[in-house]
Order: sequence, then C-alpha cells, then structure tokens
Amino acid sequence: MASQDWFDKDFYKTLGVSKDVSDADLKKTYRKLARKYHPDSNQGDEKAEAKFKEISEAYSVLSDSEQRKEYDEIRAMGSGARFTAGGQSGGGFEDVFSRFGQQGRGQSADFEDIFAMFNQGQGGSFGSGRFGQTSGGFRGFGGPQRGADVTARTTLDFVTAVQGETITLQGEDGKPFKVKIPAGVSDGQKIRLRGRGRPSPDGGESGDIVVQITVRPHPVFTRDGLNLRIVVPVTFTEAALGATIEVPTLGGETVKLRVAPGTPSGRVLRIKGRGVTTSKGTGDLLAELQIAVPSHLDEEAKEALQKFQALEPNENPRADLMAKARR
Repeated sequence: MASQDWFDKDFYKTLGVSKDVSDADLKKTYRKLARKYHPDSNQGDEKAEAKFKEISEAYSVLSDSEQRKEYDEIRAMGSGARFTAGGQSGGGFEDVFSRFGQQGRGQSADFEDIFAMFNQGQGGSFGSGRFGQTSGGFRGFGGPQRGADVTARTTLDFVTAVQGETITLQGEDGKPFKVKIPAGVSDGQKIRLRGRGRPSPDGGESGDIVVQITVRPHPVFTRDGLNLRIVVPVTFTEAALGATIEVPTLGGETVKLRVAPGTPSGRVLRIKGRGVTTSKGTGDLLAELQIAVPSHLDEEAKEALQKFQALEPNENPRADLMAKARR
C-alpha cells in the first residue's frame, strides 16, 4: 500500500467500530463481517469480495497492538500530512517533520529516515514493516486464507472396497482425477486428497478434496473389522454326524471346513487369513453354521425321521432356557 493511503483509509470506519474498541469487541465485529462477506458465501459477487478484502486489511492492522499504535499516530497527523508539492494547503512535509520533532527541511538524514519509514518503494510498509501485508483471511490471524474443501462421493462394490483399486472421478471443473482406494476401505469412510480442492483467494494453500465412500452390500459376505463373515447352511445330518464341507471365499475360491459331530446351529468356525488384508494386518473368514430344515419330505423320509424321533434321547433342548428365564 502506498503511504498516501494510510491517511485516506479509516480502518475503524471500515469495521464500524470506535477508536477505543476493545480487542475482544474488535475480533467479534470482524468475525461477523467476515462471515457476511466471505467469498465462499458470495460466489461471483465482486463487491462482496472487495469488501471482504477491506475488512481483512483493516483487522490485520487494528488487531496488532503495535501496528494499531503506529496507525493511530500517523492518522493523528490529519489529512495535511500528505506527500504533495510544497506550498499547497495542508502544510506538506512540514507537518510530518513537526510531528516527529524535526527542525526543518534541510536535514537530508531526516529525509532518508522518513522515506525509509514509509518505504514507498516496497509496498508502503510503515515502522515495523508490516503495513501493507497480505490481508490475513477469514480467521484474522495475519496469514493467508486456506482454500475451501470440496466434497466428492463415490459408490464402490464390496470386492473393490476390500481389495482396493485406483478409480477415476470427475471434479467440479469437469476434469477427471484419480483416487487411490486403499484396501479395506469401509462404508462411510472419507478419503482426503491434500491440496486438490479450491485455491486460496489470497495466496494461501489450497483446500482438499474429501471423497466420501459408499460400499454396496455383498449378497454373501459382510464386514466385521478386518474379518469377513458368511452364513453357511448345513444339513441336520451334517451337524449331527459331522462332515467336511466346502465354503466360498471372497475371491471365489473354496476352502474345506470340518464340521464336528454334534455341532449346534449358530456356531461360528474360523478360517484363518481369509479376511481383509490391509497395512494393519489380515483378518479371518468367520463361518456361522445354520442348520437348514428341509421344506419337503417324501413319505420314506418322514418314516425315517419318525423312527429316529422314537429313538432319540429324551431331552428337552429348551430346559436350560426355561431355567434361566425364571431367575
């Protein structure tokens, strides 16, 4: 900023506060105005963007006690302290010299000090050299504002989510971008692509792309952390007499599983290393056995079951349930 502008701009008026405003009220007022005029809330509105820059500039000076003191001092010189030709109304350089206790125009060292102070050739810094720096963005802590994050969504099939894959999505600008889906990503998980979001409005770092994942359910398998679960039907005779059965895995291969004699419905058998593999480890395949009751029996099968019923142990499978329910 040129030094002339420090006499013309009233930062207190820009923020709508008095000169004796407290730091807390100053911050409160700035945040309210910043939310109102923030570019993200007023996309395409050039006037709002210009207003946002003005209030950010004003706050960056007034929120710093040292800068605020220097600003108040130079504003106290009044409109007469301008770099205009000598002899014009307002006093010209004389007011500047008198303000800083100088004795006249002929002191070249004093001229050098003043021009160094105003630093006209380097963006108008004053005193500490911080006048004229970048506005400081929405948060108002002196640094540039970070760009906004962009949300993207994608739906993956179950196998892709478990095994991982690099997919292509379309950005806000219509251009495709690639996303590496890590193995074991779960439904509802978010993947953050650093620096791929919207650019900063004032030279800060760009925002991120946040990809929200939805995973389609599988008709057979479900997730349980790193483990996979599957429900495996077995016949009554397989459960009662014992058997070796085949169980499918997620990749399509089958593995053999031994069912011990007398296995009850609902027992879970573990198949090691056939779950989800990630950088954190590898899970297992958990097979829950359920006894499948035949819905249709011919006469010969019915007679055989009736003979078994007459021979089976006289035990009530619900006796333990009843006893516990009475406690």
